[in-house]
Amino acid sequence: MITRTLVIGDGGWGTAIATALHRAGRAVTLWSVDNEYAKQVAATRENIKFLAGVEIPQEIRWTGDIEAALDGADEYYSVVPTQFLRATIEKFEGRLSHLPAVSATKGLELDTLRRPTEILFEAAGAQAGMSILSGPSHAEETARGLATSIVVGSDDPAQANRVQERLGSASMRVYTSSDPIGVELGGALKNIIAVAAGLADGIGLGDNAKAALVARGLVEMGRYGKACGAERDTFFGLSGSGDLMVTCYSRHSRNRSLGERIGKGESLDDILAATEKVAEGVWTCKAIHAPASQMGIDMPITERLHAILFGGVDPKDAVRDLMLRPVRAETE
Repeated sequence: MITRTLVIGDGGWGTAIATALHRAGRAVTLWSVDNEYAKQVAATRENIKFLAGVEIPQEIRWTGDIEAALDGADEYYSVVPTQFLRATIEKFEGRLSHLPAVSATKGLELDTLRRPTEILFEAAGAQAGMSILSGPSHAEETARGLATSIVVGSDDPAQANRVQERLGSASMRVYTSSDPIGVELGGALKNIIAVAAGLADGIGLGDNAKAALVARGLVEMGRYGKACGAERDTFFGLSGSGDLMVTCYSRHSRNRSLGERIGKGESLDDILAATEKVAEGVWTCKAIHAPASQMGIDMPITERLHAILFGGVDPKDAVRDLMLRPVRAETE
């Protein structure tokens, strides 16, 4: 029997990972929670909802049937938005526990503050090992085979090396890291800063302010990560500064685009109601706001973004508050 990689999640990033694995020589099955939509994609070979314009190779199985998804699978990639991850994985009723898992989800669970890998351990068992994949990797480019570099983090070097060997190709360069917490938090926290960067675009702050926001946002990411047991240096790598830059500046970024729309006067509720695509930065900001404050972690950008998104504060007032904070040394 030909062994296969199972990709769970039919969003743009799940689609991109499936095509990248196929390009690297793996047999791939992608499972969608929506069986009827899965049939449509299988027939048309295009994920019109989440990654329009990208042709899906015929060799990639696309299904909404769990039995078909598990057939021949010897590993799985979880690419489900964080707030839906637990309920989605529970549909497999523990049948994923014997497979090595790769989490490619970026965010934190709103009610529990769990990282995606922690959710997978609880919901799937993950007895065969776990790793986390992150880095600057917009689906629109990765799916088309444009050069992409990412990092896989794991406590187990063998797990990281396995992913590196199976996913790497001429268009996908995979590095390894022994700091899975830092790799995972980098992918989550950068989305907060990307929403703030979009706000800066929306209210016309200019390049100077946006560059400062991104630089100081990286400092906040490192502070929070270190407090959670991550290595600070990880945030200066692909899953931190690399992903931060692409998410704050790219036209493909959902988080940056959402922030820009709010900066131009649209309401958060209206934006969220108008799309099925998920901007994780909104919920990650909401998830960590109170815990960061309780832990005494100084995160002024995150704090003011939370006030804008959920407290009705005018973005221009929030910027003024940030600019008039007490002065300090840059390295404090």
